[in-house]
Amino acid sequence: MKLLFSLLLTAIISSAYAQKISRDMLIVDLNADKGVVIADGDKVEQWKNQVKSFVVKDFSKRDEGRKVPGSGRPQLTKKVIELKGHNTLVFNKQELVNMNEDAFDHLTTGGGYTWFAVLKAGKQSGELPNVNCFFGNLRNKPNNEGFWGGFNDDNSFWMSSRNAITFGRWDKNNPYVTSKEIVKQDQYYLIMGRMGKGIETVTLSLYLNDGAKPITSSPFPVSQSVNPSRMAIGQERDAIEHPGRESFVGEMARFMLYDRPLTDQEMELNAKEIVAYYGIKPYFLSFRAKRRISLRS
Repeated sequence: MKLLFSLLLTAIISSAYAQKISRDMLIVDLNADKGVVIADGDKVEQWKNQVKSFVVKDFSKRDEGRKVPGSGRPQLTKKVIELKGHNTLVFNKQELVNMNEDAFDHLTTGGGYTWFAVLKAGKQSGELPNVNCFFGNLRNKPNNEGFWGGFNDDNSFWMSSRNAITFGRWDKNNPYVTSKEIVKQDQYYLIMGRMGKGIETVTLSLYLNDGAKPITSSPFPVSQSVNPSRMAIGQERDAIEHPGRESFVGEMARFMLYDRPLTDQEMELNAKEIVAYYGIKPYFLSFRAKRRISLRS
């Protein structure tokens, strides 16, 4: 009875927090509490976008390229105590893909974007070193333009946009905006990325838990000739030639994407509300992160 009352109270409080999050030009809201279609027990077949007005309606399982049909489905875990009773999706080199080729093209040609992800990182597989991606919409050919976010093998994390001018994995046209911080495997975090609006050089900014100040940033030269492809959750693209190889291991409770760079005030407000909504703990530097900072100072 006490547990039921606690969960009910949490739901009421969480609903109040949720109402304060900015909805202006929000185009994707994937919430593990809603719109999750499962089969075979707890395997996720589809994750529906809660923004009904946007052309992207869902992210679905993708069997093409996999030897075992259905093996690419993440797992739904319900009522996680550490998330104040909210649900989460558990990924282990799996992905959900939206099949619309053009829905997100404009975000990297000058429109800008902001994304929020509530995540817990597991032990990364390291099959492709430091490319363990929790989302992305890179085009397969020729130069993989688009934008993405992921973890390094040690669970430091990064974001990037790619403009297709060059093919280097990380160079000035494909900046590696990475954290010094290393997240713990037993804790949930709010990770955020923002790309400024403009058609010349804009700023990419990466945040952790607190939206008041980015933890790192980088310039990015915008190109208007890019043509990104399908958006994937749990992987950096619709990689049917080697599914799972560039995917992350961990959990995702929420993924939100805006069709614009949020203002500094909106970043701080959204982060505050989301952290409270999910009961995310303050971040404390790991020993390794502290050592990195002391070596560089």
